[in-house]
Amino acid sequence: MLEASFAASASNIGGAPDPNVSETVFIGRSNVGKSSLLNALMGRKNLAKTSSTPGKTRLINFYSVNFSLEGAQFAMRLVDMPGYGYAKVSKAAKSDWEGELGYFLQNRSSIKVFLRLIDARHPELPQDLEVKRYVSSILKGDQKELPVFTKIDKLNRKEKDALLRSFPDAIMVSSAKGDGIESLREKIMERCFGSY
Repeated sequence: MLEASFAASASNIGGAPDPNVSETVFIGRSNVGKSSLLNALMGRKNLAKTSSTPGKTRLINFYSVNFSLEGAQFAMRLVDMPGYGYAKVSKAAKSDWEGELGYFLQNRSSIKVFLRLIDARHPELPQDLEVKRYVSSILKGDQKELPVFTKIDKLNRKEKDALLRSFPDAIMVSSAKGDGIESLREKIMERCFGSY
């Protein structure tokens, strides 16, 4: 059984909820489908607000998640970071990522998983490669980075095969079709809770 609810929004680490549970952070370009994936993972349509205007989310949004499994209770948080790399907000977003948002990612002790989201149709954009390097540079021993390719329903079989050849460890998901969602949910839980 799974319950999820909005917990808080913050512009920096000082306004964030207490770091008393494991957290999974969603990082990706604006319009990569962060909010849609979060909703799909939690089985809720409107838990995280989706927008047709890329770059609209400017705050760090926190969602409380409670699992009940075979009598055991598990609590964690999903953290939706503002998107990056969209032209209309790129200067302000770049400033945010170099300042408060970067500080949050480097110093938030409760982060256990970095979900680095990549649009499957554009797997090697310079902004995504830059973020890959950045996350690798700040990753601590108890943290894990998972590259997740979104919108795989937009690819045909040949394109999916090519993606897997280039990225053999790729986690491929479709929020619209539900592909790969359960597998990703299990990976997050395993990382946050170990054997459960």
